[in-house]
Amino acid sequence: MRRQTINTFQQAAAYIDEIPRFTSKHTVEETKAFLHRLGDPDRRMRILHVAGTNGKGSVCAYLRGILETAGYRVALFTSPHLVCIRERFQVEGEMVSEEDFLRAFRHIYDMLDWEEEGAYHPTYFEYLFFIAMVLFPERDPDFCILETGVGGRLDATNSVSRKEISVITHIGKDHVGVLGDTLEQIAFEKAGIFSPDTPAVFWDTCPETTAVFRRRAEELGISAQSVSENDYSFSNFKRKTIDFCVSTRYYRYITLTLPTIAAYQMENCTLAIRALEVLDGGRTIRAEHIMEGVARCFWAGRMEEVLPEVYVDGAHNEDGIRAFLETVAADGHPGARALLFAVAKDKDYERMAEELADSGLFRRMAVTHMRSSRAVEAGELERVFRKHTD
Repeated sequence: MRRQTINTFQQAAAYIDEIPRFTSKHTVEETKAFLHRLGDPDRRMRILHVAGTNGKGSVCAYLRGILETAGYRVALFTSPHLVCIRERFQVEGEMVSEEDFLRAFRHIYDMLDWEEEGAYHPTYFEYLFFIAMVLFPERDPDFCILETGVGGRLDATNSVSRKEISVITHIGKDHVGVLGDTLEQIAFEKAGIFSPDTPAVFWDTCPETTAVFRRRAEELGISAQSVSENDYSFSNFKRKTIDFCVSTRYYRYITLTLPTIAAYQMENCTLAIRALEVLDGGRTIRAEHIMEGVARCFWAGRMEEVLPEVYVDGAHNEDGIRAFLETVAADGHPGARALLFAVAKDKDYERMAEELADSGLFRRMAVTHMRSSRAVEAGELERVFRKHTD
């Protein structure tokens, strides 16, 4: 590809959006090599690495909220973004500026070998990861939280040299063309983020996935703690909040209030708390930090109330749809619900439509088309929904 002149944030963002057209995924070794060319910026940060199928972003948000309440400076790299690409890069809860994004983009751009045919060029996700690695050390965070993209073993974020802890959320079937079509295969890819001398915490999805995680931890000689529904207990649904209790090692039982109606967030919150217990050992993070950090936590697009009684949820696979339906079923509005649905082509939207239609939870259902080349056309979605509703 020919080198371009890029002088604005808009030009840089547009260039990154075009990357999938001319490059493909690289090996972790190639990503590590370019990270080394950048000066090994990852070595200057304490990294918390999060993988899984569902709940990664929410777990990252709870980790950040609690750590910041405890007085730590936190950098956060997540995906995808909802509106602006800068959402993926946050330090102390704020997106990086357009100026900083452009500066980091150009720093990476100038290091590419433009004269050599077939030279390394980062993929879309790799480029964004490198931007985070350039910008975050400049802000001297106490912790850097990295959310994987797809998988874990071969993910760009797995090129970092060391981590403080590895965290794996609920495992379900998603990206099966890349990760495998069984839960065991998917768990194997996620377990690739486990590292020597790094403790791990994972969600006990089922015996099959837990066996994969235990086996990998044993191979590496590391501790790996499982977290399950036995580690928390639901207390009460209030007006748009959830009260529940978490059983902890250092604080015994903590009563928490989540500012959401999404029942599945109890799982994500509990996993984040256990990870911080393993990380901190009860030394600096206290129960009140957990309570306050959780209470003020917000993660856009996860049962987010965007207008009074209008919610947006990013469920994008079978397990996500089930969790979404469980929350809807408990909202106290039987017979008065309407659904607006859109989806990407690489998702099992036929199965998702079937589950939504069979739930009987919605009086009306409508489909639409997202402004994306990956989106399923509204006409195709209408056909699928009619198949399961007529």
